[in-house]
Amino acid sequence: MKKAQKQLDLIAALLRQQTTLSLATTGEDGEAAVAPLFYIAGNDLTLYWLSIQSSLHSLNLARSPRAAATVYRNTLNWKEIRGVQMRGSVAGIDEPERRVPLIEAYCERFKLGRVLRLATRNCVLFAFEPEFFRYIDNSRGFGFKFEVTRQPEGWSLIRG
Repeated sequence: MKKAQKQLDLIAALLRQQTTLSLATTGEDGEAAVAPLFYIAGNDLTLYWLSIQSSLHSLNLARSPRAAATVYRNTLNWKEIRGVQMRGSVAGIDEPERRVPLIEAYCERFKLGRVLRLATRNCVLFAFEPEFFRYIDNSRGFGFKFEVTRQPEGWSLIRG
């Protein structure tokens, strides 16, 4: 568990540094769809974002809550590629006691003005709970990676 916690700390640091995730969902026709979204990361590595209910990814998630996502640093040098791939489940958050502070944190992080803050009232607040992470860091060597997965007893390092 100690090694897994060290790896989770690396993942958490990357998630806090970056702002945009690429979310992959599956459409009604079985086709994959990917959407770039601003997000905030919780202390437990849950990712949160706001979307309108009629967006393709929101409609896809209403049918199937399973998703994959990736977050990575933008770079032009392969030696600097660092990112994380994730799989997990997504749910909307309706409870005001959870929703209000998360939306406030989201608005603060992205410096949303008054008009956009008002628009968030009509958005769905989504929570992505990862069950699997693959972390890649080419600065440690080409193809360096490790994988962790959530088990009933907690996170477990499965590769790396």
